[in-house]
Amino acid sequence: MSAVPEVAKGRIDIENVHIHLGQGAQAFEALHDVSIKIEPGEFVCILGPSGCGKSTLLGALAGHLQSSHGAIHVDAQAVDGPHPDRGLVFQHHTLFPWKKVLDNVTFGLKMKGVSRTERRNRARELLKLVDLASFENHYPSQLSGGMQQRVEIARVLINHPRVMLMDEPFGALDAQTRLMMQQLLLEVWARIKTTIVFITHDIDEALFLADRILVMSPRPGRIIEEITLDFPRPRQADLVTSQRFTELKRHCLELLHPQRSLPPLPRLTPLGAPPAARMQFAI
Repeated sequence: MSAVPEVAKGRIDIENVHIHLGQGAQAFEALHDVSIKIEPGEFVCILGPSGCGKSTLLGALAGHLQSSHGAIHVDAQAVDGPHPDRGLVFQHHTLFPWKKVLDNVTFGLKMKGVSRTERRNRARELLKLVDLASFENHYPSQLSGGMQQRVEIARVLINHPRVMLMDEPFGALDAQTRLMMQQLLLEVWARIKTTIVFITHDIDEALFLADRILVMSPRPGRIIEEITLDFPRPRQADLVTSQRFTELKRHCLELLHPQRSLPPLPRLTPLGAPPAARMQFAI
């Protein structure tokens, strides 16, 4: 069986979800009347300030939190608890430090009773996909942060999830490694086409990765705008310097910081102009 099948499922329907957390005097509303529809194979980023409820929403999608009101369905089935069809990737990896890379990736299939030969074959195929084929016998402590996250992604993908839920998975990485991981994720997603819901507070990351961005308000979190991105794929690093990217980044900043007055964008100067005449973007 191939480790990278075509995935035709993964539709998400979130309808009028409210979530309250805490008890007594400490109780508060984390999410307020959130409704979202995500198509199978779509890459959606949820963007918002810290504490707005992004991770709470992801926790409810994963089945770890129950909504106070409303409903969440994946492929018309109610989400009432965790399930391997919804793979979860956190900011910090959850690899077993005492297991080698190959054994970390195969662990889920081992628990399902899949034969040793089959699970290792599938794991090796995925390690090739995330460019770690030569590291299968290393321990997590022998890998860089970016490599550890690649192993984590392979470990989730081996279960053939309909949906990948990613909670700021590259937030702890340096800028160069982060960009490399973003490009790798897009390459993997182009192959497997599973639905991805990606949480971030980084505007550049959301613009670079997503088909759509859902912008959330401060707590209690609600969806205040949906931005559909028409940047062509595959996306390259120079996208972030384009005029359209900068315009959308500015718009996202205004949504997230409505009280902040941003200076007007300077007029672009042709590259052939003298250096003193060139102006930089304000954002």
